Amino acid sequence: MLHVIMLALAILNNHASAETGDNISRDQITENQDSCGCGAIKRRAGDQLEDSTILQEDTSLNINSEKYSSAANAQSIYPRTNQMVFIKGGKFMMGTDEPVFVADGEGPSREVTISDFYLDIHEVSNAEFELFVNATGYRTEAESFGDSFVFESLLSEETKAGITQAVAGAPWWLPVKGCNWKHPEGQDSNIKGRKDHPVVHVSWNDAVAYCSWAGKRLPTEAEWEYACRGGLKGRLFPWGNKLNPKDKHWVNIWQGEFPDTNTGEDGYVSTCPVTEFPTNAFHLHNIVGNVWEWTADWWNIKHSSVPTTNPMGPESGKDRVKKGGSYLCHKSYCYRYRCAARSQNTPDSSAGNLGFRCAGTNIPEYLKEHP
Repeated sequence: MLHVIMLALAILNNHASAETGDNISRDQITENQDSCGCGAIKRRAGDQLEDSTILQEDTSLNINSEKYSSAANAQSIYPRTNQMVFIKGGKFMMGTDEPVFVADGEGPSREVTISDFYLDIHEVSNAEFELFVNATGYRTEAESFGDSFVFESLLSEETKAGITQAVAGAPWWLPVKGCNWKHPEGQDSNIKGRKDHPVVHVSWNDAVAYCSWAGKRLPTEAEWEYACRGGLKGRLFPWGNKLNPKDKHWVNIWQGEFPDTNTGEDGYVSTCPVTEFPTNAFHLHNIVGNVWEWTADWWNIKHSSVPTTNPMGPESGKDRVKKGGSYLCHKSYCYRYRCAARSQNTPDSSAGNLGFRCAGTNIPEYLKEHP
């Protein structure tokens, strides 16, 4: 029987707890009842690793200027999905005056001007992330901490039997030892047959490290939302206001009754290939649904209605912004697969529904088309 511990669900360094033999204390959390609970998956402040702005210069990342060129030379037996699309800048209305989650800072609607930029057509896949790891020897934070968070129904009975903790208010989220990007549902799982699925169990810091290696960066929240809207004005989704135009599924989200029954009517109960589902007008796959996507911005819920140009969010904070929702989102519980929706996690948090895609002010030379 699961003992639901009131916690911020900070996963502690397993080596430290094993050495001391002390009981692990947890901080209390309060999670919005209209949420899937993934915003509550946060490591304790005292257990957070250094911010990646420092880590990028740390040799522990095994990334340095001599290795940046490895992204250009990386070869895979799987079809490459690291292509970028040019997005012409312009003005748009960011946010909404009809917020579903006021506490998330979805409003107000405000005029934002965005400069030209590039964005990955796809979320970063397991195959692409594997190239990075093989080239650099990078170790993700989930691997360093020794565990990450997984939705209960995706776990084997054997794995669940060894777990005695869960997120208060969202007991379907379980901390799983040995869980990381290579073992998305724990040590008895792997990514065989899922190399074209988005990499998960990656922290914000991990995402920044990958982007640096690839000669890219994370998109700002404003860039991400501008791209998500695909030139449409005031629409809920990247393709319009109707969830299933022409009775066709356009996004990988939860169908059924959350959190007990996912009917998988869209073809998936977990992640799907990064190439799946129709694109929006900017040719972006899975810009909503499938997995949450990290952005560059620190979390802030107070926004000015004054027009801005290329906003980058506050200079500091505790959480980073994530956008797009995931395969666990449902209108009755976590209606965050809308363009204006947003959520947050600490920079070292990771989960089975959290990934990213890269952006760039310029496209890396190795991705340019040469005659």
